[in-house]
Formats: sequence, C-alpha cells, structure tokens
Amino acid sequence: MGVINPTDGKLITKISEATEGDIDRAVEAAQKAFDTTWGLNAGGARRGELLYKLAQLMEQHADELAAIEALDNGKTFGWARGVDVTFSIDTIKHYAGWADKNFGQVMETDEKKLAYTRHEPIGVVGQIIPWNFPLLMLAWKLGPALATGNAVVLKPSEFTPLTAIRMCGLIKEAGFPAGAVNIVTGYGNTAGSAISSHMKIDKVAFTGSTLVGRKVMEAAAKSNLKNVTLELGGKSPNIIFNDANLEQAVNWAAHGLFWNHGQACCAGTRIFVQEGIYDQFLAKFTEKAKKIKLGDPFGEAIDQGPQVSQIQYDRIMDYINSGKSEGATTHLGGDRFGTEGYFINPTIFTDTKPDMRIVKEEIFGPVGVVIKFTDEADVIKQANDTTYGLAASVFSQDINRALDTAHKLQAGTAWVNCANQLHANIPFGGFKQSGIGRELGEYALANYTSVKAVHVNLGHRM
Repeated sequence: MGVINPTDGKLITKISEATEGDIDRAVEAAQKAFDTTWGLNAGGARRGELLYKLAQLMEQHADELAAIEALDNGKTFGWARGVDVTFSIDTIKHYAGWADKNFGQVMETDEKKLAYTRHEPIGVVGQIIPWNFPLLMLAWKLGPALATGNAVVLKPSEFTPLTAIRMCGLIKEAGFPAGAVNIVTGYGNTAGSAISSHMKIDKVAFTGSTLVGRKVMEAAAKSNLKNVTLELGGKSPNIIFNDANLEQAVNWAAHGLFWNHGQACCAGTRIFVQEGIYDQFLAKFTEKAKKIKLGDPFGEAIDQGPQVSQIQYDRIMDYINSGKSEGATTHLGGDRFGTEGYFINPTIFTDTKPDMRIVKEEIFGPVGVVIKFTDEADVIKQANDTTYGLAASVFSQDINRALDTAHKLQAGTAWVNCANQLHANIPFGGFKQSGIGRELGEYALANYTSVKAVHVNLGHRM
C-alpha cells in the first residue's frame, strides 16, 4: 500500500497490505500469548510495569513520533508534539496505574456462603483506529486492553499507519511478550472486515464514522456476536449566550471548530449565538479565523496543515459546494489554499437552514455554521435535533444557566466555557448514533473485562 504525504500529494513509502490470512495469523499469535505468557498468566503489577516502560520509551522518542504524525497525517508538528504525543503518553501511564486495580467484589449473602466477582480479560480483542489522531487513538485502545490482560490485534488506518508501525518496535523494546500486541496494516474492507467478522476474536473496538461503525456492528453480530465498542461521528453544538465572555467564547469556538483542521469527531461545527451578541461574535470570530496560518506542518508558526487525503479533501469540498448551492452565505473561505496538497481555507457559513447538509451532516473539515438564536428553549431543541450526541459546549457567565443547558443537551460530553478538553482519566463517548461505550478513565476498563460471579458453598446442604 502507498502512504501519501498530504502536504504535497507525493508518495512517502509503501507498506505491506494485510490479507484475511494475515489476520488469521495475528489472531493465532494473540491467542497463543493469551494462553501462555499474557492474560491471566501475567499479573496486574507486571502488566503495569510493561505499560509504564512503554510510556517511558515514548517519552524518549517523542520528537520522532510527532514528526511521523505530522508527515503522514498532515497535522502540525507543534500540535502533534504538544498534544497528540503527550496525551498518548499520559494515557499509557494512566492505564499502567490501573493494571493491578481492576478487581471484583465480595458480596455478603449468608454465613454459609462466599460469593465474589472476578474481572477477567475477554481474550483476543480486535481494534480498528482512524486516521485523524493515529497515535492517540492507538493509546486510547491499547491502554485499557493491555491493562486488563487482553491480547490485541490492531489495524491502523491505511492513510496513517506509520506511527503504529514505529510503536511495534517500542512495544517489543518495552518487553511485552510476543503476540500480546499485533499490528496489521491493511484496508478497511479487507483487514478491517476480517477483524470484525473473525470467529476467534471475542471483542472489537472501532473508532471512525457512523457509517462504518454500522458495518462493524453488523459483522460482529453475524459472526460470533462479539462484544462491540464504537466511538463514532458527531455534529457538536456550541451554544453561546448573550452574557458569555465574548473574547473567550471566540477563542474557544475557534479551537472547537478548527482544531486538527476540523478533523475531530467532537468538533463544534454548529455554533449557536444569541442575537444580542451575534454581530459582535461573528465579526471577532471571522477575524480569529482569518489569522489561522496554513502551510507545511513542519513550518514555523503554522496553525493548520492539509487535510489527510485527496478523498477527504474532495468530501469536504463537496459539502462546501452543497452549502453554496443550497443557499447558505459563504461568510469566509470556501476554497482551497495553495496549489498543491490537500489544503482548505477555514470556512464559515451563515444564513443557513436546519435541513441543509452542512447543518445536519458531519463534514470532518474546517467548516462550520454560525446560527443566530433568540429563545433558550428553542436553541436546546435545535442543538438536540441531530442523530449524533458526542459532545457539546455552552458559554455563559451565569453558572446556573450554563449547567442547566449542559444537562439538557443530549451528548456524552458537555463543556462549559471551554471546548475540546480531554483527559486520560475522564470518560469520552457518545449518545445516540455517536457510539456505544466509553473511552478513557476507569469506565474504559469495562470494555475489555468479563465479570465472573463465583459462588462458594461453605455449609449449605441439600
């Protein structure tokens, strides 16, 4: 498979393409490890030690990992180093600490019986990760799976496989037994499909689009009814009330929309602004967007690199063209930047209608809509009028209003006076068609654990 540099559209390198047979071999290696050197054969303290060692190696190679992320993904080196790599390391450390603390309970019944639960690893688990945060999604997936003792078969995106390949060397250097982690590079419709439908994989975790998430869930159901975790798309609302700190609302809204070139499932792409400050907000937000500097991800003071691929570039431009043709006002941008690579200028639409594609569908690019609202109850209704429910933001200096609104929004994460804030110890996941289950924190351990109840008779007689 060819790996393309999105900055100039040229080939970086070619890598191996996994077949269904390669998935079989990876599963076989994972099962062997689980049965002999991993799983219940490696205690929690040992698993934690190996995870922490891996985090230390990642720290030693942080600049290298960030450079690889910037190369095949297109995100800026500064963001990759300061956020993606740092957060990935924090996540692995977090789960290193959990490895010997995921235990069951003793339940009281009567004096002639002992009852307790065990939290056991599921076994061989499949994981399929996306291209927008390649290293970070790998860490989000591997951390809890390995901490709980599962053996992993993981497929990175065909667009951004290079950090996953580099991590293989660090995982081996950290001392994980052979077969505990298996990275397979391939296409979704072959390698990804083989993982989702494999009869000897008992759990699959997928991060990506809702469309593909449906296919993963269907394959899991039709094969061995494997356990499924899905972290899917979003169309996050950002509600800004009249009493918001205008400067902070502008800054956070820009971050919420344009971070990672808009290629974030939690991006705040629907910005609802109360009429009293709408004009002021739009003017300041426009100036903020105009200052975003596009260019080579390795360049000085660059804020936004290219979109990840020609396919994604074309998809975003199709949405932009649909917004124009359906009658929305292109307030800013709406066109490409430069003459090579997959760059798109930050784009803001106004004068939209609820049934427009740019309002309803996930674009996954630097494109947002700014919508004026008057009534508080109506804006909550508009915000919840979506098939998605991943995240939402609320800006108000009235804490009662802010919290009341946050509680009424149908989203797995609600940010108050901020946006896109994520931490290794705080769960992340969606309502409705934005997913099943939670990533991060203690909550993610349940994704990779089978609970066994044990009843011990100490004196009952039949």
